[in-house]
Amino acid sequence: MELYTPVLWLAAIAAGFAGFSVIMSVAVGPKRYNRAKLDSYECGIEPTPQPLGGGRFPVKYFITAMLFIVFDIEIIFLYPWAVNFDALKLFGLVEMVLFIVTVFVAYAYVWRRGGLDWD
Repeated sequence: MELYTPVLWLAAIAAGFAGFSVIMSVAVGPKRYNRAKLDSYECGIEPTPQPLGGGRFPVKYFITAMLFIVFDIEIIFLYPWAVNFDALKLFGLVEMVLFIVTVFVAYAYVWRRGGLDWD
């Protein structure tokens, strides 16, 4: 349990800071509401009118999200490999080269298919 004490303290401090921030923003923040503040904001793009109950999103948003997840997972696999690089020796190097080649093939495929075009 002694090993987890610093982690528990850090989690408690983070939760306390998050709670304090939310409470203080409600208590101290301005109370002037208008239509523009309550309207949705999406990266500077004017929101399009949506029917009641939600609307359909273009497929490019979902493709972009899936591509982000796929290529972001690569970092999750690279970090432990980098930490244990000395212990893995040649086997770890060969396995990581194969993994990176596979990811680059997927990246090239997406690029050729136009998945990275924003138009």
